[in-house]
Amino acid sequence: MNHIQTSASLVVEELKPILGGRLATSNAVREHHSHDTSWLAPHMPDAVAFPRDEDEVVAIVRACAKHGVPVVPFGAGSSMEGHTIPVRGGVTIDTREMNRIVEIRPKDGLAVVQAGVTRKQLNEELRATGLMFSVDPGADASLGGMASTRGSGTTAVRYGTMRENVMALRVVTPDGTPIHTGSRARKSSTGYDLTHLFVGAEGTLGLITELTVRLHPIPEMVSSAVCAFEDVGEAVQAVIETVQYGIPVARVEFMDEVAIEGTNAYSGLDLKVTPTLFFEFHGTPAWVDEQSRLVAEIASGHGGSDFRWSTDPDERAKLWQARHDIYWATKAQRPGCELFTGDICVPISRLAESIVAAREDIDASFLKGQIIGHVGDGNYHTAYLIDPNSKEELEEAERLSGLLVERALAVGGTASGEHGIGMGKIKYLRKEHGAAVDVMKRIKAALDPAGIMNPGKMGQEG
Repeated sequence: MNHIQTSASLVVEELKPILGGRLATSNAVREHHSHDTSWLAPHMPDAVAFPRDEDEVVAIVRACAKHGVPVVPFGAGSSMEGHTIPVRGGVTIDTREMNRIVEIRPKDGLAVVQAGVTRKQLNEELRATGLMFSVDPGADASLGGMASTRGSGTTAVRYGTMRENVMALRVVTPDGTPIHTGSRARKSSTGYDLTHLFVGAEGTLGLITELTVRLHPIPEMVSSAVCAFEDVGEAVQAVIETVQYGIPVARVEFMDEVAIEGTNAYSGLDLKVTPTLFFEFHGTPAWVDEQSRLVAEIASGHGGSDFRWSTDPDERAKLWQARHDIYWATKAQRPGCELFTGDICVPISRLAESIVAAREDIDASFLKGQIIGHVGDGNYHTAYLIDPNSKEELEEAERLSGLLVERALAVGGTASGEHGIGMGKIKYLRKEHGAAVDVMKRIKAALDPAGIMNPGKMGQEG
């Protein structure tokens, strides 16, 4: 038994009277928390805690700090870059039971929620208020996890990412001190912006226990549209023109022909097997109609065809089914495979050339892969199907991912548009940020000198 395991056993004994059955050491529970949805190798935590409130989180973190035991946050487990993998063991803090919606303030356009509340749960609660929480990463992720990874998703082009939609936080720091950052006011010019220091910190600086998030009115009308293109470049040029004309589309998603073919087979759809754009428009009936017509004209000018749109909820769901089913549709193409995902974001002016080059890379490879994206803000994903036991396929996927990132950085883009750094993108952090990584390390050392908060992440030593 190593030092951490010995220390972890002391933490377990200390926490049993506080958590009772909500402190698990069984192999089944530990195994569930040893991995996320990525291809990265799992690591078992020594124990998994299920706190219900901030006081219990404080007790857990203080016990771990006293004994030098790692603390790893875990939300819904939907991370794609290894954020929640406990590479040094320790105690995983699963926030699923911290799922209370503390307060909804419709007149202020905000909600206060515990970290384990999911986006779907919050939006169900908001339905009667006429408001919505806008950030939609696809998965029903926890808001604490979404904030920790600075998540975004399909609606970021209109409503922004978690960075724009988190107003305040409660955080337990590495020594077990609970703090409040930010306020309920729409703006403030006091003090360091600690809220946005913790948003995107991936649990390396503290554990988020509560969030105050911005809400938006549910639009009077929603319209969705799908449009096929013969050429990837023309499809993306249509997006660029839409954005540059200032048309406030709520969503604009891209799927290449490989993704469309897989989704047709999986979901029983009959979409044209060609590069395809999916749009969503929000607003008054007149404004939605105008947006739809303007985008249809732009798409037609770039060779778009089969432009279909609808305001009917059932029809809209059918139009978007291809995009929502993409993860499982992709995995179904090769049973037993894993997805090696890429996630970059580039300036909108360089989007077309970036996607075309990525498609050429995949076509020249022996791996099968596809491209999808939240292209309205320059963000897209690659997905390569790999045998997790094949060294050759893993190396090829890493090579393709490297080309993708290097090309993005060369034009002023980023190695990760929304999936975060985790363990999968550590090697690119300094390439993107240079000497700023040393500043990040100094912040980490100042707040977490023992290095117990989610070690091995954000470029820190494992």
